[in-house]
Amino acid sequence: MSYRIAVVDKDRCQPKKCSHECLKYCPKVRTGDETIKIEEKAVISEELCVGCGICVKKCPFKAIAIIGLPRELEGKEVHRYGKNGFVLYNLPIPRKGYVVGLLGANGTGKSTALRILSGQLKPNLGKEKAEWDEILERFSGTELFNYLKELADGNIRVSVKPQYIEAIPKVYKGNAGELLRRVDERNAFDEIVEKLNLKEAVKRDINELSGGELQRVAIAACLLREADFYFLDEITSYLDIYERINAAKVVKEIADKKPVMVVEHDLAILDMLTDFIHISYGEPGVYGVITNAKGTRVGINQYLRGYLVEENIRIREKPIEFEVLQPRESELEKVVFEYPSFRKSYKDFVLEAESGDIREGEVIGIVGRNATGKSTFVKVLAGVLKDDEEKVELELKVSYKPQYVKADVSMQVRDFLRSINPMIDSSYYKTEFVKPLQLEKLMDKNLDELSGGELQRVAIAACLLREADIYFLDEPSAHLDVEQRAEVSRLLKRFAMNNSKSVFVVDHDIYLIDLISDRLIVFSGIPGVRGKASKPMSMRDGMNKFLAELGITFRRDEETKRPRVNKLGSRLDREQKAAGEYYYYFR
Repeated sequence: MSYRIAVVDKDRCQPKKCSHECLKYCPKVRTGDETIKIEEKAVISEELCVGCGICVKKCPFKAIAIIGLPRELEGKEVHRYGKNGFVLYNLPIPRKGYVVGLLGANGTGKSTALRILSGQLKPNLGKEKAEWDEILERFSGTELFNYLKELADGNIRVSVKPQYIEAIPKVYKGNAGELLRRVDERNAFDEIVEKLNLKEAVKRDINELSGGELQRVAIAACLLREADFYFLDEITSYLDIYERINAAKVVKEIADKKPVMVVEHDLAILDMLTDFIHISYGEPGVYGVITNAKGTRVGINQYLRGYLVEENIRIREKPIEFEVLQPRESELEKVVFEYPSFRKSYKDFVLEAESGDIREGEVIGIVGRNATGKSTFVKVLAGVLKDDEEKVELELKVSYKPQYVKADVSMQVRDFLRSINPMIDSSYYKTEFVKPLQLEKLMDKNLDELSGGELQRVAIAACLLREADIYFLDEPSAHLDVEQRAEVSRLLKRFAMNNSKSVFVVDHDIYLIDLISDRLIVFSGIPGVRGKASKPMSMRDGMNKFLAELGITFRRDEETKRPRVNKLGSRLDREQKAAGEYYYYFR
């Protein structure tokens, strides 16, 4: 048994440009019932709707969705954004002494849940308005009752780190250190600055900080406040793997004293940081359901398989799978070009690169700290920069997706992509790029209206649509959820193989690097001072080198074969380090 809900995307519904086909063809309207009425935006009567789906098919802007949900969810709405708006079912539960994670696709209500639990948004139980007495009655007898009662009485102080840190310089001007001192209610300024490696960043203005520095300042600002609960929405964007692990350790220390809830898409960090996780599933932008708490390992594995056992719900047609061994490491593969060892010097920084080769149709992963010369490396290969001795003469054409993606022009996504490749509307490009990157609903939007994740997907498409010899993508995983990252990895592998192109991917998500790479280049050195690029190595050799420098070990999950971080100092951690096997470990 199921019941229907109707959702209208108010941003996509454009009545002035519409022929109102949804109204004309609705059988209820033709028999006199006002199922759909077109005012400024479409409004659907869920009581009268028979679920025929005609309005969904007839809407030229794909703004209407009619969804059938399990009957047991009826009456359990926690919040709904207006008539026919996005609806959220259930809430995650903060737990004292633990880090609770929230994992799920973008647009399924994770940030809404955090806003409710942090007191920024009062739940309306799916109606126009709900009073606290009614809200508390709904949650009576549940683990959340006491928390919501304290929240309603104003007895809970919360500290929140927002998802999109790019907005911070727009609302705060001035020195980063002064900002942190202003919010330091725990008298922990020196300790947090030291642990998050912010000694240099706090000397500069907020608008001068890099994305990674801004992210760490945002984490510091959240943790410096005196609060009863801490909520952090995506802590890893723009951070390299060293900084991610560092930030996870600092957050974990706070959790020993106060409850912490984290929304995160980096599964390695989520696995390392959290004790329990809630999974959010549903139709992005339409509805979201948050499950009961699960153990971290069990929850992540169920999410990757796409089947939630306790709920008996399949959330994905196919599982996200990991390969234990990389199959494409044959020396017989065609070498497209070779490059010599080289050195590139600046006033305060020097990069040294070992010689190497690039093979046809392969994806080379690049890992290492930020500011160790990764962008300089590819610019030298592309001929944009000359190395010190001018030994590199490849004269290659490069398509480049930068780390920080911005909408510099106000134009529709469709027009922007057409300006790069006029064939974007063909069936081939729709199949290869538009559908995998979920761009269909973005085509009529302006670039400056897109969220961080939407802009990232458009930037990936723009990079691959250009004609080039090498495709270089810097942190394509930023702001993407786990499923989108898996789809991007499949897209890039398929693109490289089918078009016999060479693709370089810089990323700090170990899961993405594991899914995508045929070989690995490891960057080491001192950020901002010197960097060294290794030659392209096999995945096993490369990850062993990288993780040895990082000082952590990974194992394979027996069930899903995904990489998992061993607890520092654990028996397995000590055993692998002694054997020199930091990544692919076979006993």
